[in-house]
Amino acid sequence: MKRLALGLVVLMFMGCSSVTVLRTKEIKSVGKVVQKNVQTSVNQKVDSAVTALTATNDSLREALDSAVARMRATDLAQKRMQAELTLLARRISDESERNDSRQEEIIYRLDMLLGKSDKILAKKVVVSGAPAPISMDSLEREAEKLVEAEAMFNTARSDYHRGEYKLAYSGFKQVYENMKTGELAENSLYWMAICLIDAKQVEKAKKVFARMTEAFPEGQKTCPALFKLANLYADECNIDMQKQYLQKILSNKSCEASGEFEQSAEILQELLEKNESASENCVTKEQKDAAIIPAEASVSGFVADKAPAAAPAAQPAANAPAAAPATTAPAAAPAAQPAAPVAGPAPVLTPVKAAP
Repeated sequence: MKRLALGLVVLMFMGCSSVTVLRTKEIKSVGKVVQKNVQTSVNQKVDSAVTALTATNDSLREALDSAVARMRATDLAQKRMQAELTLLARRISDESERNDSRQEEIIYRLDMLLGKSDKILAKKVVVSGAPAPISMDSLEREAEKLVEAEAMFNTARSDYHRGEYKLAYSGFKQVYENMKTGELAENSLYWMAICLIDAKQVEKAKKVFARMTEAFPEGQKTCPALFKLANLYADECNIDMQKQYLQKILSNKSCEASGEFEQSAEILQELLEKNESASENCVTKEQKDAAIIPAEASVSGFVADKAPAAAPAAQPAANAPAAAPATTAPAAAPAAQPAAPVAGPAPVLTPVKAAP
C-alpha cells in the first residue's frame, strides 16, 4: 500500500511538473505575442507622433517664412515711402522758394512802378512862366515802358538761371537799349557781362564791365563789377591790373560800406606782401581747368556782340528800394549751370538788334 501510494504521489508530481512546463511555454509565447503587439503599437504611435510633429514643423516654417517675407515687404514699402516723402518735401521746398521769389519780384516790380509813377507825376513843365502837368499819354507811355522793361529783365534773369545764356544776353541787351539810363540799364549791363563770362568770352565781359563802371560810377553794381574785373585779371595772372581795380574799389567812396571793400583790402594787402613772387608763382585759371578737366567742345549757339556804348550816368530812382530782389546779384558770378570748358577760341558774338 505504501508503495502504491508513493507511486501515485510520484505520478502526480510528474504530471504537475509537465503541466507547469507546458504552462510556462504557453505563458512565454503569449508574452512574446503581447510584447510584439505592444512594440508595434508603440512604433505606430511614435510614427504618427513624428508625422504630426513634422507637419507642425513644416507649418510653422511656412508661417515663419511668410512672416519674414511680410516684414521685408513692409520694410521695402517703408523705405519707398520715406524716399517719396523726401522727394515730396524737396519739391515742396523748391516750390516754396520759387513762390517766395515770385512774390518778391512782384512786390519789387510794384514798388518800382509806384516809385516811377510818383516820380513821373511829380514832373512838371514850365509854359509861359506857369507850371503845367505833362500829358497823361506821356505818363502812360513811360509807365508802360517801365513795366515792359521790368518784365523783360525778369524773363532774361530766369533764362540765365536755366542756363540759356544766349537768350538771357539778348534779353538784358534789349532792356539796356530800351532804357539806356537808370537802375535797370545798369543791372542789364552787369548781367550781360555775367552771361559773357559763363559763355567763356572773358575779354568781352571785361569790356562790358569797364564801360558799365564808367557809365555808372556810383551805381549799385559798380563795386561788384570792379571786384569781378579784379578777379578776372587775377585768373589771368595779370597782377598789375588786379591791383589797379582793387585800388579803384578802395578809392570809391560808394564802395566803403560794401563787402567788396573789405575783401579788396585783404587781397591787396596780401599782394603787396608777396610783391613779385605773386606773379612768378601764379597759375592761370585755364591751366587749373586743364589740369582738372580735359578741354571739351566749346559753348555752341551763343552769339556775341560788340560792347554797348557807354550810357550817361544813372540817376537813382527816388522811391526805388535799396536792395531789390529782382536785380540784386552777389559779388561772385552765379553758378546755376556751369558752362563746359572751351577747347578752342570763344564763339564770336553778332549784334542783336533791340526790339522796336
